[in-house]
This record gives sequence, structure tokens and C-alpha cells, in this order.
Amino acid sequence: MSQTTIGILYDFDKTLCTTDMQEYDFIKNLGMTSDEFWGEAAEITSKYEVEKILSYMLVMIRQCKKHGIPLTEEYLKKCGANVELFDGVLTWFDRINAYGESLGVKIEHYIISSGTYEIIQGTPIAKYFKRIYACKYMYDENGEATWPALAINYTLKTQYIYRISKGILDVTDDYNLNRLQDESLRRIAYHNMIYIGDGMTDIPCMKLVKERGGKSIALYAYGHDESVKPLVEDARINYVCVADYSPDSPLEKIVKLMIEKMAVLERLKAQEIAQLSQYKQFVEEK
Repeated sequence: MSQTTIGILYDFDKTLCTTDMQEYDFIKNLGMTSDEFWGEAAEITSKYEVEKILSYMLVMIRQCKKHGIPLTEEYLKKCGANVELFDGVLTWFDRINAYGESLGVKIEHYIISSGTYEIIQGTPIAKYFKRIYACKYMYDENGEATWPALAINYTLKTQYIYRISKGILDVTDDYNLNRLQDESLRRIAYHNMIYIGDGMTDIPCMKLVKERGGKSIALYAYGHDESVKPLVEDARINYVCVADYSPDSPLEKIVKLMIEKMAVLERLKAQEIAQLSQYKQFVEEK
């Protein structure tokens, strides 16, 4: 029997890091305030009816040109180096992977974010993810960003849950993504998924995972629980807790219990299949 894989899917901004990832180095390097940067993006959206994610990606290109900053992949990665992560995040992945291994299951981690792919790549935790799905740029012959290669808003996020479940991880492979696939052949079953996010933009993903038998967790920073109140009131999630990934934190205890339950149910299913197979063989030999 192949090893069961459990997928933990994360938003990034205000889920793994404390605020929007552009606000640590990228916006500061432009000499702008956060309100100025996001205000310009909102103005473009309002004036031209541009999708919000595309608006902020355009502002990044425009402002870098204005300030003479080459918007390269390497520059964006450097902007990820100082992203402030929540407590415990740096050691979280090794701890959770080890716990899964102790139960005989494999844990895979995925990012599904409307943030900037290249900035996430520059963070010290990028190495832990099987895939990072986030907004990214195309680059010209000089290595400078010219156009969005991928833009992911809150509804498009759900596409990547389907990809992860089917094991069709290549974002250009739409043919196999849309082909009918038996649930038993899925690489990661929906009921073996955990989605972790922080607010309203995560609702489509939280709802999808929860309704298909997985678990959804809403996180909030200390003293800022108002952001998750609608998720609780509308029953979008299974659990809500503080964004603290430290050892023995409520979040770690909840996730470990989820993993344990998933591992037990997979073992039980395997025993059921084996027992029924043995019985059928017994009947045939009589």
C-alpha cells in the first residue's frame, strides 16, 4: 500500500507573515507609505475597472521604473529576506513533518497566495513547500519584469486546490486538470487536506476544503480577532485560533490532532479493504 499523503495548504500574508509581504522592504524602498502604495492600486482598479491583483502588480512595475529600481527576480527575492514571520514558523515545518512521519503519513506543504511569488521565494521558509502558487512576473531580456505571468485572486485560488488534489501541479497543464479522475486515484484526497488562512479572501478555499471533508483553520494576530468573526458566524471554518506556530501552541495541537485523525482513518480504510478482499477470496475457494 502506498504511503498516505496529507496536504497542508497556506495563505501567506497575515497567515505565515504578520502583514502584506510588500510592506517589509519593497514599499519602504520606494519611499512610499503602505497607504500610498495600496491607494494607488485602488485608484487604478476604480478608474479603469482593473482586477485588484493586476492593479497592485502594475503599481510595482510603475513605481520601480519611477525610482530607477530594476524590478528583477533577484531584487524581489531580496525583498523577501526581511519578511516578518509569526512566532514558531521557522521550525514549524520540520516539527509537523516529523509528526506525520511518526504516524506513517507524508506531509506536504503548499502556498496558495495572492502575494508575490518571487518575494515568497526569498523567505527562509520557501524550501519547505512542494509548490508555491502566487502572482509572478514575466521578464524581458534584461531580466526586468514587464507583464504578469500569473495573477491569483481569492476565487482563482480554488483552482490550485484541484491541482494539488489531482497531482497536476504544472500551472500550464489545463488538459489533465480538467480530465475526469476517479476520487480513488487522486494524489491527495480532499479529506486529507488542511487549509490555513486569515480572512475573507480565503473563504472560497476554506469552504471548498471544509465541504469536501477536509479541515479549514482561520488565524488571527493577537488582539485582532475581528477579522475572523464573519468566518465563525457563517460556519466557513472548522477551527479558529491565534497565529502562533510555536511548539505546543493551540495551532500545533489542533493540526496534530487533524493529522492523527486522518492517519487513523486511512489505516482503517486499508484494513477494511484487506479484510473484504480476504473474505471474497475465502468464499471463492470454498
